[in-house]
Amino acid sequence: LQPGDMVRVPPVRLSAKTDDERSRPSPAALEYLSSRVIFEDKQLLVLDKPSGMAVHGGSGLSYGVIEALRASRPDCHYLELVHRLDRETSGCLLIAKRRSYLRSLHVLLRAGSMEKNYMTLVRGDWQLGKVLLEDHLSTHQRRDGERHVEVGAEGKASASRFRPLQSFSRATLMEVSLLTGRTHQIRVQAEAAGHPVAGDE
Repeated sequence: LQPGDMVRVPPVRLSAKTDDERSRPSPAALEYLSSRVIFEDKQLLVLDKPSGMAVHGGSGLSYGVIEALRASRPDCHYLELVHRLDRETSGCLLIAKRRSYLRSLHVLLRAGSMEKNYMTLVRGDWQLGKVLLEDHLSTHQRRDGERHVEVGAEGKASASRFRPLQSFSRATLMEVSLLTGRTHQIRVQAEAAGHPVAGDE
């Protein structure tokens, strides 16, 4: 650029949709989520959450599973997440349909009376056997709103039991039981152990 040059920045066209339209899930998304309900009674709904879908809006997302469920069930007066799963994690997500049931489940979670088991594929040939990994995890907020988690002495105590199930030439299928529930706990502890989760960005 030279002094006196004229610089023109053309307008950015993002979407013809209104803010209200962007904040609502499409009918196809609502139908898809409804098809993934694997258990429901008067107190609880269990959903097979797909990978790639956030459990709630935020960090640039206008809606997630809980907002979509509320939109698809206007007659259901109470729907609250019992726990969370990372956006890229698939699995059973519990949604309470009554406040009293949510409180009861939170008591069980805090007391460690509820088991949380995951399966993950990690890179490399796991040679550590069945092991309890205990680390301190620190969470940092990025400028884009995403949270970045890493092992750090100042972080919160985290514990996971890793058990190899099947070994492949360059990867190992693991069962992981969480004893604490920190953000990105499995992926951060696996990476710290030298075996990052396969495909994790």
